[in-house]
Amino acid sequence: ATQIIIMKTFVALFALVAVCLAAPQGGGDQAATILRYDNDNIGVDGYKFGYETSNGISHDEEGQLQNAGSENEVMQSRGNFKFTDPASGKTITVTYTADENGYRPQVSIA
Repeated sequence: ATQIIIMKTFVALFALVAVCLAAPQGGGDQAATILRYDNDNIGVDGYKFGYETSNGISHDEEGQLQNAGSENEVMQSRGNFKFTDPASGKTITVTYTADENGYRPQVSIA
């Protein structure tokens, strides 16, 4: 009878440990909070936004309408974003321009 109680206790404890290990741990990106958020929509002529989170992600971008009302009207955007690569722990920064010539990023790793 004592062995059955010990075995049931062991099985119940094992099940509890399995459930705890399977539950989301809630760290890293899942627990990130917004530290900064800016959004300036200046109408059809352009925009500007930026944000930063507690897990090291940030993004800033602004766009300006060029040649308004002409056949060559184009929205020119420029900005940058950065994040930490989870595999290496290094910060990846992408600075970019987007316009009539396409999207042109430059990447740096530190």
